[in-house]
Formats: sequence, structure tokens, C-alpha cells
Amino acid sequence: MNWGVKGDTKLMGLTNIRTGKLEGFDIDMAKAITKRIDPKAKPELTQITSGTRVPMLLNGNIDAIIATMTITPERKKVVDFSEPYFNAGQALMVMKKSDVKSIKDLNHKGARILGVQGSNSIENVKKFAPKAKVVALPDYATALTALESGQGDALTTDNSILYGMAVDNHNVKVVGGNFTTEPYGVAVDKADPKLTKAINKAIDEMKADGSYDKLAKKWFNDVPGMNWKEVTE
Repeated sequence: MNWGVKGDTKLMGLTNIRTGKLEGFDIDMAKAITKRIDPKAKPELTQITSGTRVPMLLNGNIDAIIATMTITPERKKVVDFSEPYFNAGQALMVMKKSDVKSIKDLNHKGARILGVQGSNSIENVKKFAPKAKVVALPDYATALTALESGQGDALTTDNSILYGMAVDNHNVKVVGGNFTTEPYGVAVDKADPKLTKAINKAIDEMKADGSYDKLAKKWFNDVPGMNWKEVTE
């Protein structure tokens, strides 16, 4: 089974530079779901971005997407989703020295908010800070570099992604709490309803037998400011 996953998102899907292997909560979930659907199958992991994931799914390059993908009405018109497997929320990351405390502090002309192309956060933030200029960048690494170099006042995306960035970077901080609810789901081609059903069954089994909580604790229990129970309930 070929999964579309992130390779640049710490905690969720990141390439370990020492081993060259992908690791994270989404990666472990993909492996666990595959094993439950077919114990003999081996998961294949294909790196995607927020902008390429849906086209690759619809073109048949991958079988499913497990890559910090929020379930939205607009996306459900194009792909099918599993039940939510992670409850994220959109937040802000700023430099440690910044006076920005919430999204309200950025709703003025002259404010620049950084985001990533293809992510739901770009459109969301325009609703909460309509006066600010929103700059869409190709990936999270580029967006973080832009924040650090002063090209924006804040970087916005899901809290799970921001906390991952902040773990090893002591020059930034996550502020203001969540201002949206962003449930993540596994995306599947609408032409394959059997796969969606099988994925839901696997997720339900993992939640029932405790293996889901075990993975959540593994990745989120020691992250400062993050409550693993809140994102998995």
C-alpha cells in the first residue's frame, strides 16, 4: 500500500537526516493501518507536499494520504476521508522577542503572515486577520526561514506542525492558542470506498485496544505546551 506522507514536518512526518528514514506520528499510523488491513503487506511511503498530495492521489501515484490533512467540506467534494484520527487547530508561531500574543494583534495593515501553499491555513487566517497581508510559501522549511529572516510577523499553520518546528528551535514560540479546529483524516480516492472503510476499521481497532494512545504518547507526550490527550480525543 502506497501512502502519501510529509517529509518536512517534525512529529508528524520527517526524514531523519542520520538514517534517511521517514518518522513521525503519521508514519507510524500508516504502518499500523497497513498491517491491520493486510498483515502481509508492506507500506510504501511517498513524500508529498500540501500542494501535490491531492493530484498525486487522483492520478493514482499513491493509494492514500496521511499527511496533516484537514477534513473540510471543499476537500470532501474531491476526495473521501476516513474518520478523524487527530484533532489539530490552527495557531501562530512568532519569534521569541515578538510582542504578538494572538491573531488579533495581526489584524492591521502592514502585518505580514506567512503560510504554506495548499494548506487550509492560508484561507482560514484571512478570515481572522483580513487586514493583514498573507504570504504563501512552498513548504514549511522555507516559511520558517522567512520568519527567522524577518519577512513576516508570524507563521500560521496547524499547532501540531508548529510545535514540531519549535521543539528544536529556541528562537521561536507558539502563541495565542488555537483559533480554529482542524480534524485530520486519511484521504482516499472516491473510486475506492472499500479502502476508506478498511482504514476506518483499522483506526477504530487501534483506539479500542490502546495502540493508538501508545503512538500518541510516543510522539506528543514530551512536547512542551502540547497535551496529547486533547489532540486524540
